[in-house]
Amino acid sequence: MDIPLPIELLVYGTPISAQAKQARSRDDWKRRVREASSDALPEDHWATEGRIAATLYFFPDRPMQGDIDNIVKPVLDALARHVYLDDRQVERVVVQKFEPEHVFPFASPSARLKEALSGGKPMLYVRISDDPFEELT
Repeated sequence: MDIPLPIELLVYGTPISAQAKQARSRDDWKRRVREASSDALPEDHWATEGRIAATLYFFPDRPMQGDIDNIVKPVLDALARHVYLDDRQVERVVVQKFEPEHVFPFASPSARLKEALSGGKPMLYVRISDDPFEELT
């Protein structure tokens, strides 16, 4: 069964950096991302072979320590061979942090993004689309 894209998922907790020294922490984070994606996917799905756009919004519970770009690779790696075949299919990545007191109002957020905006923090919102040119609001 093909995956109906886009899919959106929420991963609770603080993302682990690609540069984290403990492999166990990275592996645990990847497992959590993959589990969250499983909830958004149909049973017996095939990983898509098409072009992919990824959006990652991190909602920390306090000002973020570390660099925002370091959270991307573990998330993309976790979704490879599950949502898409290989992260080489990813043509666009949008990543942004929304620290407390620095969240702007979205014009028309999806139900899942609304949940991220109002839910417990820290949380990572992930959207995987098959349209690298889509406009997100």
